[in-house]
Amino acid sequence: MKKQITAVLMIILMATGCSIQPKPIDYGQVGCHYCSMTIVDKQHAAQLITKKGKVFNFDAIECMMNQLKDGDITTMALFMVNDFDEPGTLVDGTKATFLISENIPSPMGAFLSAFSDEQVAQNSLEANGGELLTWLELHKQFK
Repeated sequence: MKKQITAVLMIILMATGCSIQPKPIDYGQVGCHYCSMTIVDKQHAAQLITKKGKVFNFDAIECMMNQLKDGDITTMALFMVNDFDEPGTLVDGTKATFLISENIPSPMGAFLSAFSDEQVAQNSLEANGGELLTWLELHKQFK
């Protein structure tokens, strides 16, 4: 009976230990995987999750994009970015609208912000100037 309980517990631990989902970023405590800077900015942070469930945190979207340029994108399952309009909220980067505006600084100087709502991004563009990009356009810029 003990062996059966142990086996069931191991299966449960294995199933939950490798889940492919975003993890909360421990702001002020964890460093960027790309540049090692401590992550404090809740409007510009980003996160990659591999197909095996491993999480990589970034202090800026540009650090995540540089990591993708240098690494194997086919091993990634999720590309998460903080929503500029909802600080600390990770959203699917492949569906986000990105704004490059020199009036909105980002931690590593690329002036890159992400928005989950395209209209909010458009409003921010009108207020701050710059250029809107889709995920594919942004990915091409960092190749």
